[in-house]
Amino acid sequence: MEQNQYIVALEIGSSKIVGAFAEKTPSGMVTLTRLVEEKMANCVRYGTVLNVENVKSGIMRILKDIEDSVDGRVTHMYVGVGGRSLHSEVSEVNRSLDATKPITDDIIENIIRDASRNTVKNYETIDVVPRTIYVDKNETKTPVGQIGSSIKIKVNLIVAKPIVKMNLTRVMSMNYGTSVKRYFVTPLVTSEQILSDSERSLGCMLVDIGAETSTVAIYKDSALIYLATLPLGGRNITRDIMNGCSVLEETAERVKQNISNPLDPKHVDSFVIEGVTSSEAASYISARTDEIIANIDKQLDYASVTKDDIRSIVLIGGGSQLQGLAQRMEEKTKVKVTLGQAPKSLNIRDLRYNKPEYVDVLSLVAKAAEDLKPGESCVERNSYEAPVIETRKDEDNEPKIEEKDKGKKQPPKGKGFWGKLRGKLEDLVSDPDEDDDENYK
Repeated sequence: MEQNQYIVALEIGSSKIVGAFAEKTPSGMVTLTRLVEEKMANCVRYGTVLNVENVKSGIMRILKDIEDSVDGRVTHMYVGVGGRSLHSEVSEVNRSLDATKPITDDIIENIIRDASRNTVKNYETIDVVPRTIYVDKNETKTPVGQIGSSIKIKVNLIVAKPIVKMNLTRVMSMNYGTSVKRYFVTPLVTSEQILSDSERSLGCMLVDIGAETSTVAIYKDSALIYLATLPLGGRNITRDIMNGCSVLEETAERVKQNISNPLDPKHVDSFVIEGVTSSEAASYISARTDEIIANIDKQLDYASVTKDDIRSIVLIGGGSQLQGLAQRMEEKTKVKVTLGQAPKSLNIRDLRYNKPEYVDVLSLVAKAAEDLKPGESCVERNSYEAPVIETRKDEDNEPKIEEKDKGKKQPPKGKGFWGKLRGKLEDLVSDPDEDDDENYK
């Protein structure tokens, strides 16, 4: 009889670590049952691990919480990677072909592998994403089987500063009896899980506004064409209030969260918290928000695309919950803006987990559920053998009864040419992040 599989995913964000636990039934139904977070503002900055020991302790607390809740031991976990230095670089390879023979999968894979060997100074390649293929200078999405005299393939190298992988590897190697089953590049997985095929095809920008960083992923004609991480996020707004009004960060955050219309300083509800007026705080919030939007909008220029190439902007992340942000961004960019939703393949019982700030870790769970092979699991549940019943009256041995969750079945996802090719390239994945301001102008 097939057993349920258990999934543990971990996302290291700008200022916190979030762990998630889910259960996958033999029918393919995936139910999220627990989500735990540890605040790490001074140990993780811009998505990069700074204090290895403290982050290790935070991860161990998360794993202990999950183990206690499921009565088992976490043996493996999926880990998402992202952060300030994460971005894409275009790499291309040109080859002459024997015009008498058709193009094969092996030819495509070998050329892409050559393109992935191109290096970017001071950065480490952590993933390779196919972009465009040209046969005899004509773009095509189905090169296999075609005949031509030349082929050119463009890929996106997803790169980050080496310290990101180095520190993350140190942290993961220090956790008791738990190994990383696979690293995923968080913005790529999130894009795959929450953007529709039509959004990627028509042109879409996924914007993930976290505490200290904002990640921008731009898609056109179903391909990723640009990825960048900006050193701007919700915490910048909080610090503007903190510095401008001379209050502690906790007070500034409380003021920010209590303003009903923070992007309209002239029409906010009037109140005072520890000497900070709502109108004064709103002026800081509005000014910094406009700066963040302007920098996000500028990424279109850096990606060499126009507003006509982008039909929508999808917002996620904790910073996206700022009241009025979507409307302000739509007004400034002249592009339709919507709030991203959790992956549809997940059954989320607790509505507290179904928030924009958790979309990344929920996407990691959904991707991990697809990655798990039959019989694999991230958790070893404790098993109980029926006790031997003796005649002594002073013992009371009862077997433990476990509850099993129920839910409805979700259909499996299909894969086209790019999906199959992407799957083969995912073996190159490692992971990212650090300190670089080149995209912040």
